[in-house]
Amino acid sequence: MTTVAHPPSPTLTLNSGLQMPQLGLGTYSLNGRAGTDAVVAATDIGYRLFDTAFRYGNEAVVGAGVNAAGVPREELFVTTKFDGEFQGEGRALSALDDSLRRMGLDYVDLLLIHWPLPKRDLYVDTWKTFEQLHAAGKTKSIGVSNFKPAHLERLRKDTDIVPAVNQIELDPTLARVEARAYHEAHGIVTQAWSPLGGPGASVRRNPTIVEIARAYDRTPAQIALRWCIEIGVSTVPKSGNVERMAENIEIFDFALTDDDMARIAALDQGESAAQNSDRIGH
Repeated sequence: MTTVAHPPSPTLTLNSGLQMPQLGLGTYSLNGRAGTDAVVAATDIGYRLFDTAFRYGNEAVVGAGVNAAGVPREELFVTTKFDGEFQGEGRALSALDDSLRRMGLDYVDLLLIHWPLPKRDLYVDTWKTFEQLHAAGKTKSIGVSNFKPAHLERLRKDTDIVPAVNQIELDPTLARVEARAYHEAHGIVTQAWSPLGGPGASVRRNPTIVEIARAYDRTPAQIALRWCIEIGVSTVPKSGNVERMAENIEIFDFALTDDDMARIAALDQGESAAQNSDRIGH
């Protein structure tokens, strides 16, 4: 397939002052040469945000793609995440050096705590270590993933920097209204992982989404991703398929009506639909 370049995604301003593309590429399960080629193809299509994690085991793959893409580093936004292995005071210091070495980069744009693991009670100490990494310039912004408002409130009270981003499970059937309200009140950008729904619950098959998609001559995935854009969140749908990546980024030339937004809002099943993100990652 011949890739077609699309206009760059709109950006959101983080509390660090950094501009982050509102739409990016999730890279979970991208591995080997095919994974690197997928990252290069994504940059050709127009993607500038790439989301990886130590847990994914593909930081080197994503870094190789970023470095092979021929796009100036300052035009790209790279996120990585550290899991429970690196929670605790000082444990992320050498870990980020190792990640940067694997990726062939001098810095990342965003470093996230992958999940809070509150029973360990180490995420505050981990965050203070992230603050050190931010001060050293090894990451331009710091944030979290899978944190609930109570976890964020503790960070706000006990540390110096408010997270720039909270990356959470979010899709039209899991709108995370309470979390988004907390984020907005405290200058935290909400970023959606799994914006098309988890296994067995894909919004691509939701009758309301399908009906709206037909009215716009769009795909259900494009409607779900456009909904993310219009509620003001960032999102990183994962794909290694070039056609799907192109489909996912073709969402900036139309807008949903207020009626359609209301119909989608009615799909929210509440927090009970979320995975157990205190225990697992994504």
